[in-house]
Amino acid sequence: MSQRHLPPPRTGPTTGTGQPAGQPAGVSRAASAGQAARTGGRPTLGFAARTTIGVAGRAITAAAARAGAPGGLRFTERQLYYETCRVLSPGSTLLRGRVPGTPAPVLQLPAFTRALEARGRETVPGLLPPLPEPAARVQPPQSHGPSEPSGSSEPDLYDYGLPRLLMCQDRSIAGMLLANHVHLEAACPVFAAADALPLDPRLLAALQRAEGATVYVLHDASPAGLAFPALVRAGLGAVPGVRVVSLGLVPRHAAALRLPTGRGPALGPADLAALPAALRPREAAWLAEGRFAEVAAVPPDRLLRTVLRLTRGPRPPRDSLWSGLRGLRGTGFMTWPAA
Repeated sequence: MSQRHLPPPRTGPTTGTGQPAGQPAGVSRAASAGQAARTGGRPTLGFAARTTIGVAGRAITAAAARAGAPGGLRFTERQLYYETCRVLSPGSTLLRGRVPGTPAPVLQLPAFTRALEARGRETVPGLLPPLPEPAARVQPPQSHGPSEPSGSSEPDLYDYGLPRLLMCQDRSIAGMLLANHVHLEAACPVFAAADALPLDPRLLAALQRAEGATVYVLHDASPAGLAFPALVRAGLGAVPGVRVVSLGLVPRHAAALRLPTGRGPALGPADLAALPAALRPREAAWLAEGRFAEVAAVPPDRLLRTVLRLTRGPRPPRDSLWSGLRGLRGTGFMTWPAA
């Protein structure tokens, strides 16, 4: 998140070792020992912190219900955080699509984390567990003969054409899409860049075999996110007939959806020169201030609908009664009287 949501660095002595002024040492140590015994060694929180955790805990319950609707969707912890911010700031939801803007999150990330830990992550329905660290990938051989085993349990898996593929900048978002079966509904494999780049040569061959395949890229509205499609294109190499298409986010998407945004260091001249030339001047200025929006800030149901709509392509026209009758006439034997 942005720097203003991170806990301030400790510049003084470690908490618990300082001595309050005007208080006897023995009394202080005895009080600290009794307090530590009552709290099990955990530092006690003040009234304001306890109130924030209580309010955030109740907001997490409502946010989990909204993030999982409809139909019990699975979501990540980061998505739950942004949904909790929307619960605590209902005005942003009412203004979405009417008044563009990129407000700051109303709840600090450390406060949300403390409230989630106090509630218990395992008690939140639909919350996905954290992903393990990516394992070192063993690059398969460039080619193998019929008698050599491939890296897959299905030897003919890579013998077909692959018309589309989705590459995600965020591993947790890729896991969320897989957990909600987007890869099955859209007939589109979903990968995370950290796990899939450089792309398996067999996948490259399958994309090339499809003649006109598309690699969709899902990324954040940030300098690194906007440079991600070019990184994917470079990772594919010289593969003729394969397009790389960005699904977003870009700053104008974040403004239209009123996504909560963070703020980091301002961009330098070299970073500004590296931004895509297709950005609007207002978007470039927004990024120059160090602002960014994450894909996780998009509501889970809207993210799934958008990804499915863009990766499946246009739907075939719906058949009417008359088109069905005309189709029956042309199907052949015993379907329509010839005389």
